[in-house]
Amino acid sequence: MRRHIVSKLPVKAKAAFYLITACGLSYQANLLPFSSDSSVFQGVLRSSRAILTIGVTVADYKYCLYGLPKDSDEYRRLLSEVHLRSAKRMLKLCESNKGFYVKAGQFVSSLRQVPKEYSSILSSLQDQAVPCDFKVIKEAITNNLGHDLSEIFTWFNEQPIAAASIAQVHHAMLKDNQEVAVKVQYPGLDKRMKLDTRIMYFLSEFVAWCFPEYRFRSLVSEFTDAVSLELDFIQEARNTETMANNFKNNKFVRVPHIFWDLTTKQVLTMQFCRGKKVDDVEFLKGVRINPEKVAKVLVEVFAEMIFIHGFLHGDPHPGNILVSPEGQGGFSLVLLDHGICKKFDEEFRLEYCQLWKALILLDSKMIQHLCEQFGVGKYSRYFPIIFTGRTIDSKSGLGKGMFVEEQKKLKQDMKALRMEDISSFMESLPSNFLIILRTDELLRSIISKLGASKRLRLLTYGKYASFGLSPKLNPNSDSKLVVLCTRLIGNMQYIHLRIAVGVREFVLWMRFGKLKQRLSNFYRMMVGVGKGVLRVSHSVD
Repeated sequence: MRRHIVSKLPVKAKAAFYLITACGLSYQANLLPFSSDSSVFQGVLRSSRAILTIGVTVADYKYCLYGLPKDSDEYRRLLSEVHLRSAKRMLKLCESNKGFYVKAGQFVSSLRQVPKEYSSILSSLQDQAVPCDFKVIKEAITNNLGHDLSEIFTWFNEQPIAAASIAQVHHAMLKDNQEVAVKVQYPGLDKRMKLDTRIMYFLSEFVAWCFPEYRFRSLVSEFTDAVSLELDFIQEARNTETMANNFKNNKFVRVPHIFWDLTTKQVLTMQFCRGKKVDDVEFLKGVRINPEKVAKVLVEVFAEMIFIHGFLHGDPHPGNILVSPEGQGGFSLVLLDHGICKKFDEEFRLEYCQLWKALILLDSKMIQHLCEQFGVGKYSRYFPIIFTGRTIDSKSGLGKGMFVEEQKKLKQDMKALRMEDISSFMESLPSNFLIILRTDELLRSIISKLGASKRLRLLTYGKYASFGLSPKLNPNSDSKLVVLCTRLIGNMQYIHLRIAVGVREFVLWMRFGKLKQRLSNFYRMMVGVGKGVLRVSHSVD
Protein backbone atom coordinates (compact mmCIF):
# COMPACT_ATOMS: atom_id res chain seq x y z
CA MET A 1 0.00 0.00 0.00
CA ARG A 2 2.69 2.47 1.05
CA ARG A 3 4.61 2.22 -2.21
CA HIS A 4 1.71 3.44 -4.40
CA ILE A 5 0.56 6.54 -2.50
CA VAL A 6 3.31 9.04 -3.28
CA SER A 7 3.35 8.46 -7.03
CA LYS A 8 -0.32 9.58 -7.08
CA LEU A 9 -0.26 13.00 -5.43
CA PRO A 10 -3.57 14.91 -5.32
CA VAL A 11 -4.32 16.89 -8.48
CA LYS A 12 -4.61 20.15 -6.53
CA ALA A 13 -1.23 19.60 -4.92
CA LYS A 14 0.35 18.98 -8.32
CA ALA A 15 -1.30 22.06 -9.80
CA ALA A 16 -0.12 24.23 -6.90
CA PHE A 17 3.38 22.83 -7.22
CA TYR A 18 3.44 23.62 -10.94
CA LEU A 19 2.15 27.15 -10.35
CA ILE A 20 4.66 27.99 -7.63
CA THR A 21 7.50 26.50 -9.65
CA ALA A 22 6.54 28.33 -12.84
CA CYS A 23 6.22 31.69 -11.05
CA GLY A 24 9.55 31.32 -9.32
CA LEU A 25 11.33 30.27 -12.47
CA SER A 26 9.70 33.01 -14.51
CA TYR A 27 11.24 35.48 -12.11
CA GLN A 28 14.59 33.71 -12.38
CA ALA A 29 14.35 33.61 -16.18
CA ASN A 30 13.85 37.40 -16.25
CA LEU A 31 17.20 37.75 -14.51
CA LEU A 32 18.89 35.80 -17.30
CA PRO A 33 20.09 37.56 -20.48
CA PHE A 34 17.25 36.10 -22.56
CA SER A 35 14.65 37.96 -24.56
CA SER A 36 11.08 37.32 -23.44
CA ASP A 37 10.25 34.95 -26.32
CA SER A 38 9.04 31.36 -26.45
CA SER A 39 12.48 30.01 -25.48
CA VAL A 40 11.99 31.48 -21.98
CA PHE A 41 8.59 29.84 -21.67
CA GLN A 42 10.05 26.50 -22.82
CA GLY A 43 12.84 26.89 -20.27
CA VAL A 44 10.34 27.49 -17.48
CA LEU A 45 8.30 24.50 -18.63
CA ARG A 46 11.34 22.21 -18.69
CA SER A 47 12.43 23.43 -15.25
CA SER A 48 8.95 22.96 -13.83
CA ARG A 49 8.83 19.37 -15.04
CA ALA A 50 12.27 18.70 -13.57
CA ILE A 51 11.49 20.19 -10.16
CA LEU A 52 8.15 18.41 -9.93
CA THR A 53 9.70 15.07 -10.94
CA ILE A 54 12.50 15.35 -8.39
CA GLY A 55 10.07 16.56 -5.71
CA VAL A 56 7.76 13.58 -6.21
CA THR A 57 10.76 11.22 -6.30
CA VAL A 58 12.20 12.58 -3.04
CA ALA A 59 8.79 12.21 -1.39
CA ASP A 60 8.54 8.65 -2.72
CA TYR A 61 11.87 7.66 -1.15
CA LYS A 62 11.11 9.46 2.11
CA TYR A 63 7.63 8.00 2.56
CA CYS A 64 8.17 4.43 1.38
CA LEU A 65 11.35 3.83 3.36
CA TYR A 66 10.44 5.76 6.49
CA GLY A 67 11.11 3.90 9.72
CA LEU A 68 12.51 0.75 8.08
CA PRO A 69 15.86 -0.65 9.28
CA LYS A 70 18.35 -0.26 6.45
CA ASP A 71 19.70 -3.78 6.95
CA SER A 72 16.28 -5.43 6.66
CA ASP A 73 15.06 -7.44 3.67
CA GLU A 74 11.89 -5.33 3.55
CA TYR A 75 13.96 -2.14 3.21
CA ARG A 76 16.04 -3.58 0.36
CA ARG A 77 12.93 -4.86 -1.45
CA LEU A 78 11.11 -1.54 -1.21
CA LEU A 79 14.28 0.38 -2.11
CA SER A 80 14.54 -1.58 -5.37
CA GLU A 81 10.89 -0.84 -6.14
CA VAL A 82 11.34 2.89 -5.48
CA HIS A 83 14.50 2.88 -7.63
CA LEU A 84 12.49 1.37 -10.49
CA ARG A 85 9.59 3.84 -10.18
CA SER A 86 11.98 6.76 -9.92
CA ALA A 87 14.01 5.63 -12.91
CA LYS A 88 10.82 5.49 -15.00
CA ARG A 89 9.96 9.04 -13.89
CA MET A 90 13.45 10.20 -14.88
CA LEU A 91 13.08 8.52 -18.27
CA LYS A 92 9.78 10.31 -18.86
CA LEU A 93 11.37 13.61 -17.79
CA CYS A 94 14.29 13.18 -20.18
CA GLU A 95 11.99 12.24 -23.06
CA SER A 96 9.76 15.27 -22.41
CA ASN A 97 12.53 17.83 -21.88
CA LYS A 98 14.84 16.44 -24.59
CA GLY A 99 18.21 18.10 -25.28
CA PHE A 100 20.51 18.22 -22.27
CA TYR A 101 18.13 16.10 -20.20
CA VAL A 102 18.52 13.24 -22.69
CA LYS A 103 22.27 13.78 -22.55
CA ALA A 104 22.15 13.70 -18.73
CA GLY A 105 20.12 10.48 -18.79
CA GLN A 106 22.65 8.90 -21.15
CA PHE A 107 25.46 10.03 -18.87
CA VAL A 108 23.81 8.48 -15.79
CA SER A 109 22.97 5.21 -17.57
CA SER A 110 26.64 4.62 -18.38
CA LEU A 111 27.79 4.88 -14.75
CA ARG A 112 28.31 1.62 -12.87
CA GLN A 113 27.93 3.42 -9.55
CA VAL A 114 24.20 4.12 -9.96
CA PRO A 115 21.57 1.52 -8.98
CA LYS A 116 20.98 -1.04 -11.73
CA GLU A 117 17.34 0.03 -12.04
CA TYR A 118 18.45 3.48 -13.24
CA SER A 119 21.13 2.25 -15.64
CA SER A 120 18.74 -0.32 -17.13
CA ILE A 121 15.77 2.03 -17.64
CA LEU A 122 17.77 5.06 -18.80
CA SER A 123 19.87 3.02 -21.25
CA SER A 124 16.96 3.28 -23.72
CA LEU A 125 17.92 6.95 -24.16
CA GLN A 126 21.15 6.02 -25.98
CA ASP A 127 19.36 5.70 -29.32
CA GLN A 128 16.69 8.36 -28.83
CA ALA A 129 16.98 11.57 -30.78
CA VAL A 130 14.47 13.44 -32.94
CA PRO A 131 16.10 15.22 -35.93
CA CYS A 132 15.68 18.96 -36.26
CA ASP A 133 13.74 20.45 -39.19
CA PHE A 134 16.05 20.84 -42.20
CA LYS A 135 15.12 24.52 -42.69
CA VAL A 136 16.65 25.28 -39.28
CA ILE A 137 19.74 23.20 -40.11
CA LYS A 138 20.17 24.89 -43.51
CA GLU A 139 19.96 28.32 -41.91
CA ALA A 140 22.52 27.34 -39.26
CA ILE A 141 24.99 26.16 -41.93
CA THR A 142 24.51 29.31 -44.04
CA ASN A 143 24.96 31.60 -41.02
CA ASN A 144 28.12 29.78 -39.91
CA LEU A 145 29.84 29.24 -43.25
CA GLY A 146 28.70 32.46 -44.93
CA HIS A 147 27.56 30.77 -48.13
CA ASP A 148 24.48 29.04 -49.45
CA LEU A 149 24.66 25.24 -49.56
CA SER A 150 24.62 25.22 -53.38
CA GLU A 151 27.83 27.27 -53.41
CA ILE A 152 29.72 24.77 -51.26
CA PHE A 153 28.25 21.34 -52.04
CA THR A 154 27.44 19.44 -55.23
CA TRP A 155 24.68 17.72 -53.28
CA PHE A 156 23.54 17.71 -49.67
CA ASN A 157 21.31 14.97 -48.21
CA GLU A 158 18.52 16.67 -46.26
CA GLN A 159 17.87 13.49 -44.26
CA PRO A 160 20.41 13.18 -41.42
CA ILE A 161 22.49 10.01 -41.24
CA ALA A 162 22.74 10.43 -37.47
CA ALA A 163 20.95 12.53 -34.88
CA ALA A 164 21.86 13.10 -31.23
CA SER A 165 20.73 15.32 -28.39
CA ILE A 166 22.85 18.34 -29.39
CA ALA A 167 23.56 17.91 -33.11
CA GLN A 168 22.82 15.93 -36.26
CA VAL A 169 25.01 14.78 -39.14
CA HIS A 170 24.35 15.06 -42.88
CA HIS A 171 26.04 13.35 -45.83
CA ALA A 172 27.20 15.68 -48.61
CA MET A 173 29.69 16.09 -51.44
CA LEU A 174 31.95 19.08 -51.95
CA LYS A 175 32.48 20.78 -55.29
CA ASP A 176 35.79 18.90 -55.69
CA ASN A 177 33.91 15.56 -55.36
CA GLN A 178 35.07 14.77 -51.82
CA GLU A 179 32.41 13.07 -49.68
CA VAL A 180 31.97 14.72 -46.31
CA ALA A 181 29.94 14.40 -43.12
CA VAL A 182 28.60 17.74 -41.88
CA LYS A 183 27.79 17.91 -38.16
CA VAL A 184 25.43 20.77 -37.30
CA GLN A 185 24.67 21.94 -33.78
CA TYR A 186 21.05 22.73 -32.93
CA PRO A 187 20.59 26.51 -32.61
CA GLY A 188 20.13 28.10 -29.19
CA LEU A 189 21.82 25.38 -27.13
CA ASP A 190 24.08 27.81 -25.26
CA LYS A 191 21.07 29.57 -23.75
CA ARG A 192 19.29 26.32 -22.95
CA MET A 193 22.38 24.93 -21.28
CA LYS A 194 22.69 27.89 -18.89
CA LEU A 195 19.21 27.39 -17.48
CA ASP A 196 19.10 23.58 -17.64
CA THR A 197 22.43 23.06 -15.88
CA ARG A 198 21.52 25.70 -13.29
CA ILE A 199 18.37 23.74 -12.51
CA MET A 200 20.36 20.50 -12.35
CA TYR A 201 22.73 22.05 -9.79
CA PHE A 202 19.76 23.30 -7.78
CA LEU A 203 18.11 19.88 -7.80
CA SER A 204 21.34 18.12 -6.77
CA GLU A 205 21.59 20.50 -3.79
CA PHE A 206 17.92 19.91 -2.96
CA VAL A 207 18.41 16.11 -2.97
CA ALA A 208 21.52 16.48 -0.81
CA TRP A 209 19.52 18.61 1.64
CA CYS A 210 16.74 16.00 1.84
CA PHE A 211 19.18 13.07 1.88
CA PRO A 212 22.57 14.19 3.26
CA GLU A 213 24.02 10.80 2.33
CA TYR A 214 23.29 11.46 -1.37
CA ARG A 215 25.71 13.95 -2.93
CA PHE A 216 25.67 14.33 -6.69
CA ARG A 217 27.25 17.76 -7.22
CA SER A 218 30.49 16.25 -8.55
CA LEU A 219 28.53 14.24 -11.13
CA VAL A 220 26.61 17.33 -12.22
CA SER A 221 29.90 19.25 -12.51
CA GLU A 222 31.44 16.46 -14.58
CA PHE A 223 28.38 16.33 -16.82
CA THR A 224 28.34 20.12 -17.27
CA ASP A 225 32.04 20.20 -18.16
CA ALA A 226 31.58 17.38 -20.67
CA VAL A 227 28.61 19.04 -22.36
CA SER A 228 30.42 22.40 -22.52
CA LEU A 229 33.24 20.69 -24.41
CA GLU A 230 30.78 19.03 -26.79
CA LEU A 231 29.25 22.38 -27.74
CA ASP A 232 32.59 23.66 -29.06
CA PHE A 233 33.14 22.03 -32.47
CA ILE A 234 36.47 23.83 -32.90
CA GLN A 235 37.77 21.98 -29.85
CA GLU A 236 36.27 18.74 -31.14
CA ALA A 237 38.13 19.24 -34.43
CA ARG A 238 41.40 19.72 -32.50
CA ASN A 239 40.68 16.57 -30.48
CA THR A 240 40.06 14.68 -33.72
CA GLU A 241 43.42 15.72 -35.12
CA THR A 242 45.19 14.79 -31.87
CA MET A 243 43.61 11.34 -31.99
CA ALA A 244 44.54 10.93 -35.66
CA ASN A 245 48.14 11.82 -34.90
CA ASN A 246 48.30 9.41 -31.94
CA PHE A 247 47.16 6.49 -34.12
CA LYS A 248 48.74 7.44 -37.45
CA ASN A 249 50.85 4.26 -37.40
CA ASN A 250 48.04 1.92 -36.32
CA LYS A 251 46.71 -0.02 -39.33
CA PHE A 252 43.43 -0.79 -37.54
CA VAL A 253 42.42 2.80 -36.74
CA ARG A 254 40.88 5.45 -38.99
CA VAL A 255 40.04 8.98 -37.86
CA PRO A 256 38.21 11.35 -40.25
CA HIS A 257 40.13 14.24 -41.79
CA ILE A 258 38.91 17.72 -40.77
CA PHE A 259 38.04 20.40 -43.35
CA TRP A 260 39.03 23.47 -41.38
CA ASP A 261 37.76 26.02 -43.91
CA LEU A 262 34.26 24.56 -43.43
CA THR A 263 34.39 24.23 -39.64
CA THR A 264 33.15 26.67 -37.00
CA LYS A 265 32.06 26.41 -33.38
CA GLN A 266 28.61 25.15 -34.49
CA VAL A 267 29.41 23.36 -37.79
CA LEU A 268 32.01 20.60 -38.20
CA THR A 269 32.89 19.25 -41.65
CA MET A 270 34.89 16.06 -41.83
CA GLN A 271 35.75 13.20 -44.16
CA PHE A 272 32.86 10.78 -44.69
CA CYS A 273 33.76 7.26 -43.50
CA ARG A 274 31.63 4.19 -44.17
CA GLY A 275 31.08 1.45 -41.65
CA LYS A 276 28.67 -0.28 -39.30
CA LYS A 277 28.31 0.00 -35.53
CA VAL A 278 31.04 -1.88 -33.73
CA ASP A 279 28.57 -4.13 -31.89
CA ASP A 280 26.73 -5.23 -35.06
CA VAL A 281 27.71 -8.89 -34.76
CA GLU A 282 25.45 -10.00 -37.61
CA PHE A 283 27.21 -7.59 -40.00
CA LEU A 284 30.66 -8.69 -38.83
CA LYS A 285 29.88 -12.35 -39.39
CA GLY A 286 28.30 -11.52 -42.75
CA VAL A 287 31.56 -9.99 -44.02
CA ARG A 288 33.63 -12.70 -42.30
CA ILE A 289 35.21 -10.49 -39.66
CA ASN A 290 35.81 -12.26 -36.35
CA PRO A 291 33.88 -10.33 -33.63
CA GLU A 292 36.37 -11.41 -30.96
CA LYS A 293 39.25 -10.00 -33.00
CA VAL A 294 37.35 -6.72 -33.27
CA ALA A 295 36.91 -6.76 -29.48
CA LYS A 296 40.64 -7.38 -29.02
CA VAL A 297 41.62 -4.49 -31.28
CA LEU A 298 39.02 -2.21 -29.65
CA VAL A 299 40.35 -2.87 -26.14
CA GLU A 300 43.94 -2.40 -27.33
CA VAL A 301 43.07 0.94 -28.93
CA PHE A 302 41.48 2.31 -25.75
CA ALA A 303 44.22 0.84 -23.56
CA GLU A 304 46.74 2.69 -25.73
CA MET A 305 44.74 5.91 -25.29
CA ILE A 306 44.71 5.60 -21.50
CA PHE A 307 48.09 4.13 -20.64
CA ILE A 308 50.35 5.33 -23.48
CA HIS A 309 48.99 8.61 -24.84
CA GLY A 310 47.07 9.80 -21.78
CA PHE A 311 44.41 11.19 -24.15
CA LEU A 312 41.05 9.42 -23.92
CA HIS A 313 37.95 9.38 -26.11
CA GLY A 314 35.30 9.64 -23.38
CA ASP A 315 32.17 8.59 -25.26
CA PRO A 316 32.75 5.21 -26.95
CA HIS A 317 29.16 4.10 -27.42
CA PRO A 318 28.59 1.90 -30.52
CA GLY A 319 27.37 4.81 -32.67
CA ASN A 320 30.75 6.53 -32.27
CA ILE A 321 32.84 3.52 -33.30
CA LEU A 322 32.30 1.98 -36.72
CA VAL A 323 33.81 -1.14 -38.27
CA SER A 324 34.83 -0.90 -41.92
CA PRO A 325 35.77 -4.02 -43.94
CA GLU A 326 38.53 -1.91 -45.48
CA GLY A 327 42.01 -1.78 -44.01
CA GLN A 328 45.40 -3.46 -44.03
CA GLY A 329 44.45 -5.69 -41.10
CA GLY A 330 41.28 -6.98 -42.77
CA PHE A 331 39.12 -4.32 -41.11
CA SER A 332 39.46 -0.95 -39.43
CA LEU A 333 37.86 0.87 -36.53
CA VAL A 334 36.55 4.33 -37.41
CA LEU A 335 36.63 6.63 -34.37
CA LEU A 336 33.99 9.36 -34.51
CA ASP A 337 32.67 12.15 -32.26
CA HIS A 338 35.68 13.45 -30.33
CA GLY A 339 33.75 16.10 -28.43
CA ILE A 340 34.37 14.48 -25.04
CA CYS A 341 38.09 13.85 -24.78
CA LYS A 342 40.24 14.00 -21.65
CA LYS A 343 43.94 14.77 -21.43
CA PHE A 344 45.59 13.21 -18.37
CA ASP A 345 48.60 14.83 -16.78
CA GLU A 346 51.74 12.71 -16.78
CA GLU A 347 51.72 12.09 -13.03
CA PHE A 348 48.20 10.65 -13.13
CA ARG A 349 48.96 8.55 -16.23
CA LEU A 350 51.96 6.89 -14.58
CA GLU A 351 50.14 6.31 -11.28
CA TYR A 352 47.19 4.80 -13.15
CA CYS A 353 49.58 2.44 -14.96
CA GLN A 354 51.00 1.38 -11.60
CA LEU A 355 47.48 0.94 -10.23
CA TRP A 356 46.51 -1.47 -12.99
CA LYS A 357 49.63 -3.58 -12.52
CA ALA A 358 48.79 -3.75 -8.81
CA LEU A 359 45.16 -4.66 -9.58
CA ILE A 360 46.21 -7.48 -11.90
CA LEU A 361 48.56 -8.88 -9.24
CA LEU A 362 46.22 -8.02 -6.33
CA ASP A 363 49.09 -6.22 -4.63
CA SER A 364 47.11 -4.85 -1.68
CA LYS A 365 49.95 -2.67 -0.33
CA MET A 366 50.55 -0.96 -3.67
CA ILE A 367 46.79 -0.51 -4.24
CA GLN A 368 46.48 1.09 -0.80
CA HIS A 369 49.47 3.38 -1.47
CA LEU A 370 48.19 4.53 -4.86
CA CYS A 371 44.64 5.07 -3.59
CA GLU A 372 46.08 7.32 -0.88
CA GLN A 373 47.83 9.26 -3.64
CA PHE A 374 44.46 9.63 -5.38
CA GLY A 375 42.81 10.76 -2.13
CA VAL A 376 40.60 7.68 -1.70
CA GLY A 377 42.78 5.53 0.57
CA LYS A 378 39.94 4.32 2.80
CA TYR A 379 38.15 2.86 -0.23
CA SER A 380 41.16 1.00 -1.64
CA ARG A 381 39.69 -2.44 -0.90
CA TYR A 382 36.86 -1.75 -3.37
CA PHE A 383 39.10 -0.88 -6.32
CA PRO A 384 39.70 -4.51 -7.39
CA ILE A 385 35.92 -5.07 -7.41
CA ILE A 386 35.22 -1.93 -9.43
CA PHE A 387 37.90 -2.49 -12.06
CA THR A 388 38.50 -6.25 -12.21
CA GLY A 389 35.46 -7.90 -10.62
CA ARG A 390 37.59 -9.56 -7.90
CA THR A 391 37.91 -8.95 -4.18
CA ILE A 392 41.24 -7.85 -2.75
CA ASP A 393 41.82 -11.33 -1.28
CA SER A 394 40.30 -13.25 -4.20
CA LYS A 395 41.34 -16.87 -4.76
CA SER A 396 39.95 -16.99 -8.30
CA GLY A 397 41.92 -16.58 -11.50
CA LEU A 398 42.05 -13.39 -13.54
CA GLY A 399 38.73 -12.83 -15.30
CA LYS A 400 37.15 -15.87 -13.64
CA GLY A 401 34.07 -15.87 -11.46
CA MET A 402 34.41 -15.61 -7.70
CA PHE A 403 34.10 -18.66 -5.47
CA VAL A 404 30.84 -19.05 -3.54
CA GLU A 405 32.53 -18.13 -0.25
CA GLU A 406 33.90 -14.92 -1.78
CA GLN A 407 30.48 -13.99 -3.15
CA LYS A 408 28.88 -14.47 0.27
CA LYS A 409 31.53 -12.34 1.96
CA LEU A 410 31.22 -9.62 -0.67
CA LYS A 411 27.45 -9.61 -0.31
CA GLN A 412 27.82 -9.07 3.45
CA ASP A 413 30.32 -6.26 2.86
CA MET A 414 27.96 -4.58 0.39
CA LYS A 415 25.09 -4.77 2.91
CA ALA A 416 27.25 -2.93 5.41
CA LEU A 417 28.09 -0.24 2.85
CA ARG A 418 25.96 2.87 3.38
CA MET A 419 24.81 5.30 0.70
CA GLU A 420 26.87 8.05 2.30
CA ASP A 421 29.95 5.86 1.78
CA ILE A 422 29.21 5.60 -1.95
CA SER A 423 28.51 9.33 -2.21
CA SER A 424 31.69 10.14 -0.30
CA PHE A 425 33.66 7.83 -2.57
CA MET A 426 32.29 9.49 -5.71
CA GLU A 427 32.95 12.95 -4.30
CA SER A 428 36.52 12.00 -3.38
CA LEU A 429 37.47 10.48 -6.75
CA PRO A 430 39.65 12.64 -9.01
CA SER A 431 37.66 13.80 -12.06
CA ASN A 432 39.88 11.68 -14.32
CA PHE A 433 38.40 8.55 -12.76
CA LEU A 434 34.82 9.50 -13.60
CA ILE A 435 35.48 9.63 -17.34
CA ILE A 436 37.59 6.45 -17.14
CA LEU A 437 34.85 4.57 -15.28
CA ARG A 438 32.20 5.73 -17.74
CA THR A 439 34.35 4.82 -20.75
CA ASP A 440 35.26 1.46 -19.25
CA GLU A 441 31.61 0.60 -18.65
CA LEU A 442 30.71 1.35 -22.27
CA LEU A 443 33.66 -0.74 -23.47
CA ARG A 444 32.70 -3.68 -21.26
CA SER A 445 29.22 -3.67 -22.75
CA ILE A 446 30.57 -3.68 -26.32
CA ILE A 447 33.15 -6.43 -25.86
CA SER A 448 30.57 -8.55 -24.06
CA LYS A 449 28.26 -8.28 -27.10
CA LEU A 450 31.19 -9.24 -29.32
CA GLY A 451 31.65 -12.44 -27.32
CA ALA A 452 35.08 -11.66 -25.85
CA SER A 453 36.10 -12.86 -22.41
CA LYS A 454 36.57 -10.63 -19.36
CA ARG A 455 40.15 -11.88 -19.16
CA LEU A 456 40.93 -10.27 -22.54
CA ARG A 457 40.24 -6.78 -21.22
CA LEU A 458 42.16 -7.33 -17.98
CA LEU A 459 45.29 -8.74 -19.62
CA THR A 460 45.25 -6.06 -22.31
CA TYR A 461 45.06 -3.32 -19.68
CA GLY A 462 47.88 -4.99 -17.76
CA LYS A 463 49.95 -5.19 -20.95
CA TYR A 464 49.54 -1.53 -21.87
CA ALA A 465 50.00 -0.44 -18.27
CA SER A 466 53.41 -2.16 -18.43
CA PHE A 467 54.22 -0.40 -21.71
CA GLY A 468 53.04 2.90 -20.26
CA LEU A 469 55.63 2.73 -17.49
CA SER A 470 58.47 2.62 -20.04
CA PRO A 471 60.22 5.91 -20.89
CA LYS A 472 58.23 7.98 -23.39
CA LEU A 473 59.60 8.13 -26.91
CA ASN A 474 60.13 11.19 -29.07
CA PRO A 475 59.97 9.96 -32.68
CA ASN A 476 61.60 13.18 -33.93
CA SER A 477 64.73 12.96 -31.80
CA ASP A 478 65.16 9.45 -30.36
CA SER A 479 67.51 7.12 -32.22
CA LYS A 480 66.46 3.67 -33.41
CA LEU A 481 68.55 2.14 -30.62
CA VAL A 482 66.71 4.16 -27.96
CA VAL A 483 63.37 3.17 -29.47
CA LEU A 484 64.40 -0.49 -29.53
CA CYS A 485 65.61 -0.43 -25.92
CA THR A 486 62.46 1.31 -24.70
CA ARG A 487 60.22 -1.23 -26.41
CA LEU A 488 62.34 -4.03 -25.00
CA ILE A 489 61.87 -2.64 -21.48
CA GLY A 490 58.12 -2.49 -21.98
CA ASN A 491 58.00 -6.05 -23.29
CA MET A 492 60.13 -7.32 -20.41
CA GLN A 493 57.83 -5.64 -17.88
CA TYR A 494 54.81 -7.25 -19.51
CA ILE A 495 56.50 -10.69 -19.61
CA HIS A 496 57.30 -10.29 -15.91
CA LEU A 497 53.64 -9.43 -15.25
CA ARG A 498 52.38 -12.46 -17.18
CA ILE A 499 54.79 -14.78 -15.37
CA ALA A 500 53.67 -13.35 -12.01
CA VAL A 501 50.01 -13.85 -12.96
CA GLY A 502 50.74 -17.39 -14.18
CA VAL A 503 52.61 -18.35 -11.01
CA ARG A 504 49.90 -16.91 -8.77
CA GLU A 505 47.14 -18.75 -10.63
CA PHE A 506 49.12 -22.02 -10.57
CA VAL A 507 49.60 -21.72 -6.80
CA LEU A 508 45.88 -20.99 -6.35
CA TRP A 509 45.06 -23.97 -8.55
CA MET A 510 47.30 -26.16 -6.42
CA ARG A 511 45.72 -24.91 -3.19
CA PHE A 512 42.08 -24.56 -4.15
CA GLY A 513 41.55 -26.25 -7.50
CA LYS A 514 40.97 -29.78 -8.71
CA LEU A 515 44.69 -30.42 -9.13
CA LYS A 516 45.11 -30.52 -5.37
CA GLN A 517 42.47 -33.25 -5.11
CA ARG A 518 44.05 -35.20 -7.97
CA LEU A 519 47.51 -34.99 -6.43
CA SER A 520 46.07 -36.05 -3.09
CA ASN A 521 44.36 -39.03 -4.71
CA PHE A 522 47.60 -39.91 -6.53
CA TYR A 523 49.54 -39.68 -3.27
CA ARG A 524 47.11 -41.98 -1.48
CA MET A 525 47.27 -44.41 -4.37
CA MET A 526 51.08 -44.46 -4.30
CA VAL A 527 51.06 -44.96 -0.54
CA GLY A 528 48.71 -47.89 -1.02
CA VAL A 529 50.96 -49.35 -3.70
CA GLY A 530 53.99 -48.91 -1.43
CA LYS A 531 52.30 -50.69 1.45
CA GLY A 532 51.33 -53.54 -0.89
CA VAL A 533 54.91 -53.90 -2.09
CA LEU A 534 56.14 -54.04 1.52
CA ARG A 535 53.61 -56.72 2.41
CA VAL A 536 54.68 -58.78 -0.59
CA SER A 537 58.36 -58.43 0.27
CA HIS A 538 57.71 -59.43 3.89
CA SER A 539 55.80 -62.52 2.77
CA VAL A 540 58.64 -63.52 0.42
CA ASP A 541 61.12 -63.18 3.28
